[in-house]
Amino acid sequence: MVKQFMFMLLATSLLAQDQSAYYRTETYELPKNVNFEASGIAVLPDGKLAVGLRKGEVWIAQNSSDTARPGFKLFATGLHEILGLAWHDGALYATQRAEVTKLRDIDGDGKADEYLCASTGWGVSGAYHEYAYGPVFDKEGNLYTSLNCSMGKAWKGAGDEEKHPLWRGWVVRTTKDGKLEPFCAGFRSPCGIGQNAEGDIFITDQQGNWMPTTPLMHARKGAYFSHADSIPDAMRPESPVKIAPKQPDGITVAEAIKTVQGYTPPAVWLPYVKMGQSGTGIACDLSPGKFGPFEKQLFLGEFVLSGVNRVFLEKVGGEYQGACFPFIDGLQCAALALNFLQDGSLIVGQSNRGWNSKGNRPFGLQRIVWTHKTPLEVQKMELTKTGFRFTFTLPVDPASLTTLTGTSYTYPFQSKYGGDELDTQPLKIDSAQLSPDGLTLEVQCPTTLRPGYVHEFQLPQLKSKDGTPLWHRMAYYTLNKLLAD
Repeated sequence: MVKQFMFMLLATSLLAQDQSAYYRTETYELPKNVNFEASGIAVLPDGKLAVGLRKGEVWIAQNSSDTARPGFKLFATGLHEILGLAWHDGALYATQRAEVTKLRDIDGDGKADEYLCASTGWGVSGAYHEYAYGPVFDKEGNLYTSLNCSMGKAWKGAGDEEKHPLWRGWVVRTTKDGKLEPFCAGFRSPCGIGQNAEGDIFITDQQGNWMPTTPLMHARKGAYFSHADSIPDAMRPESPVKIAPKQPDGITVAEAIKTVQGYTPPAVWLPYVKMGQSGTGIACDLSPGKFGPFEKQLFLGEFVLSGVNRVFLEKVGGEYQGACFPFIDGLQCAALALNFLQDGSLIVGQSNRGWNSKGNRPFGLQRIVWTHKTPLEVQKMELTKTGFRFTFTLPVDPASLTTLTGTSYTYPFQSKYGGDELDTQPLKIDSAQLSPDGLTLEVQCPTTLRPGYVHEFQLPQLKSKDGTPLWHRMAYYTLNKLLAD
């Protein structure tokens, strides 16, 4: 743990001296005397920014790109612990603890005067951790909500829900006609729910029981992601998840992929401390290059270390897997909700929720803007049949290519809280060949590729042909499947 902490301090110091040259962080001026715990962000068709607050209000910034004079106006009040906000089909949708609420301004005075229940039906016992996150809408207009495990003492007045709150640790789907359906299971605290450029739904979870570190999971019907609290509901006849009533405890993730009925591994693991400690909101860069050279990639909030990470995904054997990279550090508070404005800037809603996070503010809202200076960075990392292909954002000077090193490791599949890296082995790198144009690096390590393992690389201190130093040297690829011959 001391080694990981020192690694984090080193990474943070390197990041602080470089990142402002590429990405500028601006802090919003907020309404006075308001605990602006920004826990949900939606962008309206006219470009205005809607922000949901954890304590039940929705505010709208009239000037979304002007952090000094955003012109916030109160839009809705009286909701219960908003943990997500979305715009869909002419209305705002706020996810609160017991329902998703549709909000509309009917008379055009700038305030919501219609509050309608758009989705409900999951269990609420009054336990502390019974959060609900979302919503996300698919192309057909179905609504998705991710539900925290209960964790904690229930309220006796909850009746049957005190004994068993329904669909906890699940993602549920509400159809266009209002029917609630179980969708996939095995979550602990699925704080982030979002979509990639293709419209597929992804979830971040947080380290704890059955979660050794932050995962990014591709949510699809019938998938199961390991947390055993959702198993009882998987036994219900309407459940699409088909798993055994009891699962092993104390094996590795690599073993679980082979032996645990119905287990679906994460698309990407974010190694603990190295890539943060608690993953949160998800946003996909759909701008045509307005946020730099990372179009269609996912950006993930990080709570404890108050930052944003980046993920590249690819499909291997019909399933998503891929690599994660550090991105932005040093925000004023825990990153909780993410979304992109129409100008391509990334909005980060923040609240430390009374827990520990880096930064000196309890809540806030910040905007990350590309300066139009391109960093030297790994743009993407792809699996090959014999190793990995690194593609860079700028041509690399071949004289700067020295030795690169790497390791691979898996994680425990266990009910204990968290979990260390297991079965760590060095990668045997046979060769590393830079392309003539300097944009791709082919790394050969065929004898040490292991399914079910994270493959971690530390790149050399590369420089571009114009002298720009490599921004981030670390890359982490989650290998679930090898490429077929």
